[in-house]
Amino acid sequence: MTDIERWVAFSDDPKGGNPAGVVLDATALDDAEMLRIAADVGYSETAFVTADLGHGKKRVRYFSPLAEVPFCGHATVATAVALGPGEHVFVTNAGEVPVSVSDGVATLTSVATSVAPLEAGDVEALLAALGWSIDELDTLLPPKLAYAGAYHPVVAAATRRRLAELDYDVPTLKALMESRGWTTVQLIHQAAPGSFDVRNPFPVGGVYEDPATGAAAAALGGYLRDRGLAHDGDTIALRQGDDMGRPSRLTVELHAGEPGVRVRGTAVPMTA
Repeated sequence: MTDIERWVAFSDDPKGGNPAGVVLDATALDDAEMLRIAADVGYSETAFVTADLGHGKKRVRYFSPLAEVPFCGHATVATAVALGPGEHVFVTNAGEVPVSVSDGVATLTSVATSVAPLEAGDVEALLAALGWSIDELDTLLPPKLAYAGAYHPVVAAATRRRLAELDYDVPTLKALMESRGWTTVQLIHQAAPGSFDVRNPFPVGGVYEDPATGAAAAALGGYLRDRGLAHDGDTIALRQGDDMGRPSRLTVELHAGEPGVRVRGTAVPMTA
């Protein structure tokens, strides 16, 4: 029988954060079984350790209730804390992700980030699915496509109220995201320099909204660096999940010489 652990990432309270399934020994599971387990668990992602490669390396795969995803930040944090203190390297579909764990806090370093323009038609379609208008956007943070192991359009609301009133067209947004290969949509509002409120629709995973999204947080760090709004040595605070009643806190760090972005957060078992 498969041992499935349930953890919360990016919170020290099981009632907050983003729940993740964790299977520390998935060596005997095939793709169909992992997808079935992820669907049964019902969280936005379940992480499966499919092989121990030695020297601290683990092969890790991530499944949402509907499909495999190349990389998931919150399930990485949960899995790393479940494995215990020390230095780990997760070999994911997106590449190698080092994770350091100490005192229930995990810090992952994403694969190299990249930022690309969003076609005007994609921006128009995305805003239509969200029910947003172009004049509700923050002109200092234009829509872009950001990558840190998975692709996330970044769309900035000019007001916190616009972000709070999320009510999107699920089938339309899901179809658009599937056609473009987007994993979540990173909706943000800048409360102050280095401080953001964040929401993440995730219909392609069978989840209306993600309470905490580590992969998108890393992508946002890359976006801000690309825009010249964050620099090596900076720390960025993200608040996510508040509008869902599952407060989550993510810390993003940029370090000199690292093409990736660090994302830090706590994790606790659901039974805590």
